[in-house]
Amino acid sequence: MSSKILIIGACGQIGTELTTRLREIHGVDNVVASDINTRNLDLVNAGPFVILDAKNFNALKDCCINHNIDTIYLMAALLSATGEKYPMEAWDLNMNSLFHVLNLAKAKQIKKVFWPSSIAVFGPTTPSENTPQHTICEPTTVYGITKQVGERWCEYYHDKYDVDVRSIRYPGIISHKAMPGGGTTDYAVEIYHEAIKNGKYESFLSENTNLPMMFMDDAIKATTDIMAAAPEDLSIRSSYNLSAISFTPQEIAESIKAEMPEFEITYQPDFRQAIADSWPSSIDDSVARKDWNWSHDFNLEKMTSVMLSQLKKKYDA
Repeated sequence: MSSKILIIGACGQIGTELTTRLREIHGVDNVVASDINTRNLDLVNAGPFVILDAKNFNALKDCCINHNIDTIYLMAALLSATGEKYPMEAWDLNMNSLFHVLNLAKAKQIKKVFWPSSIAVFGPTTPSENTPQHTICEPTTVYGITKQVGERWCEYYHDKYDVDVRSIRYPGIISHKAMPGGGTTDYAVEIYHEAIKNGKYESFLSENTNLPMMFMDDAIKATTDIMAAAPEDLSIRSSYNLSAISFTPQEIAESIKAEMPEFEITYQPDFRQAIADSWPSSIDDSVARKDWNWSHDFNLEKMTSVMLSQLKKKYDA
């Protein structure tokens, strides 16, 4: 039986499209998708799928044995906005799922791990412009705390137990296929849906809140690229800075107005504003570009064009 890939949290925003891309690369039968439920029926029916609770170590171990898994992408997490509402649940899921996967790798039951970190590891004391790879990390959200601690454990398991774990700090991710799952950057997806459906949007972040963002295609490219890199080329085993574009709600609204002049935006900041204010406005990802030749393909205008055209098809269907 050939070795296979397991994606934990495959029904989430990134997991959905990552599953599709990995199946294109490795073959449908060689990529096992898993989640705690079957809410995404299109994904569930598209290839091998297992109902799996990422917090259940024995179930995870059995899944890896039964399916001859050698690589795990751990995409399950409680994100920033949701994590503030349910802090203990966020800590439990985000940390224990990582320990379970790292311990399987430590025991040599799997060979390679991908675990996503986030710009949430940064905080108000972090330099906000061109945030460097190595800098102050004092996060002020539960999600950011779990990601910061997770980065330290990833590096520890690599250094102490030779675990081949790889990670990138995702910025806000924008996609027309799957809805986001409770993050502070969700507005940048919602705004396109509301533009098509209603011609207007009320932003929960202020007009000049500048945040690092990335189109989903670039995020998936970065994920597959780092996993394909030779181990000796990777100098960072905590998590790589990753960047593509930064923009404000006002700027994304202007990009939409260029194609939909009647679009209107208003601003009603809520509790997520404080989270956004603690994060950088731009990221220096030169180490990723040097180590594994990372580069992004989408700017704001190109992304807006694709988002609007694809969502028009979806809502007209």
